Amino acid sequence: MPLPRSAALVLALTLVVPVARSAAETEEARAARIAANRAWSQPLPAAPAPELTRHGLVATELARWPVRGANQGVAVDRDHFYGIGNAVVVKHRKDTGARVAEWTGLRGGATVHLNGGLVQEGLLVLAHSNFPQLPMASSLEIFEREPLRPVKTLSLGIRLGSLTWAERRDGFWWACFSNYNDQGTTPGFDQRWTHVGRFDDQWQMIESWLFPPQVIATWGRSSCSGGSWGEDGLLYVTGHDAKELYVLRPPKMGVTLEYVTTIDVPFEGQSWAWDRSVPGERIIYGISRRDHEVIVARIPPLPAPLR
Repeated sequence: MPLPRSAALVLALTLVVPVARSAAETEEARAARIAANRAWSQPLPAAPAPELTRHGLVATELARWPVRGANQGVAVDRDHFYGIGNAVVVKHRKDTGARVAEWTGLRGGATVHLNGGLVQEGLLVLAHSNFPQLPMASSLEIFEREPLRPVKTLSLGIRLGSLTWAERRDGFWWACFSNYNDQGTTPGFDQRWTHVGRFDDQWQMIESWLFPPQVIATWGRSSCSGGSWGEDGLLYVTGHDAKELYVLRPPKMGVTLEYVTTIDVPFEGQSWAWDRSVPGERIIYGISRRDHEVIVARIPPLPAPLR
């Protein structure tokens, strides 16, 4: 039923005529109120400028072993470590460093850029991407350890970033998708788009976080190459070149991982792995691209105020 003409006119005026301020507030009073609000907000506390803070934390080198072909990362279990290259996995004894097995893919074949790896549920799980090809796409490549051979693949398809490390923890997958400032990044994006995500078993993202700007500033033109959760509930990550391990935690608010501290390590970035076969120890295996070596180090515990 159509509205009476008078009612329709009132409705139209209600929609187009702005609501007037209180007649009791003059222009001078309004200006004074706005000025008072600005004066109130100016002394409110501001967040400190982002910077790398150090607390004298330095890893202790324990051993180093020469490797061949492994220039991306390393995984480790009770008795062996596994050097990882773009299309190669080399198995070595932990006690002597002797090479005991090797797998190599085909040049120009299915494996383009193997990255970080870890041993979980008895299998060697490797992050893989098609870096520097576009569009960016990633997969998980899963190997048996004895004999050393690929047994399963899980394509994650096209994603914003290249998968550099992935880890299963607390019933979820945690993974880093890296973006870069040079080749291999979708046009219009850069390393600031690098993010850590938490995923369900179908690899649907539940939540994700950006990296702190002071950590991004250490990456040069590259990105986050390695990462893993510590037993202390903190996230430890490396870049591509700096001999530094950055300690982060999920924030209580917001979308950016919280920076905790930096630990000096004896290897230059890349992917690395905890040796979880030694309970109570904070031992990691890293890799030196420059020297073609796997390096073993003990990570100092964090002071109580930082945890």
